[in-house]
Amino acid sequence: MLKHTPFYDFHVSADARMVDYSGWEMPLMYRSVVDEHQQTRNSGSIFDVSHMGRLHFSGSDTRRFLNLVLTRPVDDMVVGQSRYALVCNESGGVLDDIIVSRDNKHYLMVCNAGNREKLIQYFTAFRREHDLDFDLADQTESTGMVALQGPKVIERLASVLPVDVKSIKRYHFETAKIMLIKLSVFRSGYTGEDGIEIILPAMMAGMAMKMLAGKMDKENATLKPAGLAARDTLRLEAGMPLYGHELDENIDPISAGLKWAVNLDSNFVGVQKLREIAAQGPKRVLVGLELEDRRIARQGTTLATSDGAPVGQVTSGTFSPTLQKSIAMAFVDADHSAIGTQLSADLKGSPSQARIVKLPFYKRSNP
Repeated sequence: MLKHTPFYDFHVSADARMVDYSGWEMPLMYRSVVDEHQQTRNSGSIFDVSHMGRLHFSGSDTRRFLNLVLTRPVDDMVVGQSRYALVCNESGGVLDDIIVSRDNKHYLMVCNAGNREKLIQYFTAFRREHDLDFDLADQTESTGMVALQGPKVIERLASVLPVDVKSIKRYHFETAKIMLIKLSVFRSGYTGEDGIEIILPAMMAGMAMKMLAGKMDKENATLKPAGLAARDTLRLEAGMPLYGHELDENIDPISAGLKWAVNLDSNFVGVQKLREIAAQGPKRVLVGLELEDRRIARQGTTLATSDGAPVGQVTSGTFSPTLQKSIAMAFVDADHSAIGTQLSADLKGSPSQARIVKLPFYKRSNP
């Protein structure tokens, strides 16, 4: 049986098209992908992201443990700070990409829904193997999480939330209480827009949706609900990796363009292999592509040189509602990864010219 987030009743009442996503019944869309995408870019959208894992770590060896399993150390993090990092295996492949946040008495790790159980098993075995003293609490199903993203979100929520959202820096958060109920407000997101993400008790979900979004059924509403489909097109325009596409256990973060999220001076699992890859240079790298026509290059599409030699494969592709172009991300041989390189994408036996371009495809004008 599929799991339901605390906002499931809202999705059903809003006539969302529901799908199975990593074992959760989630809204794919409410109106249309393009409408929800443009609503996010131009005003604001609210996304249910409660399916993502929320793991709490506490105890005397917590910091040591995190330094051993994350590609960036947590020693210099202050209370109220978040940090993007990766969990790697011994060969440098990515078990998951996560965001870790330091609270007063614990660290919070937000992970991908499909990797939550895998990570819990891995962390539990790691704790036993290394004789570490820390507690791991999975609070995914006892809490809810929503992302509010778009250029008008901060102004809209400034008078609604019990924290000064305008003063929260990117990748920082504040914790507050509403009627004695704790909620945490993070300045982060996965769309390329400004915005926040909120974690709150599951029992507050219904009230929170009304408080945060207001009357979303109005044509000119500042905030409207958006589903997983628009979330994917938004993150792709912003050049953000998605696990299972640009990242997996056989893909290292250096090749995926995430060297900035790897501290090679640290002593985490997989660092030796990543040092070797960094020193030698990756054999393949993640690039952005613009196609000459409107057809979409889906995951797995083969990329070749003008003489037909295969040099890469598409990881994600879509038709960009913002740019009005067909775009994709792909891994290609390092020797054919220069900006401006022309490749051929095999779209079901019919070729389309594709040019390598700089990532991200889209960057908001008022960061």
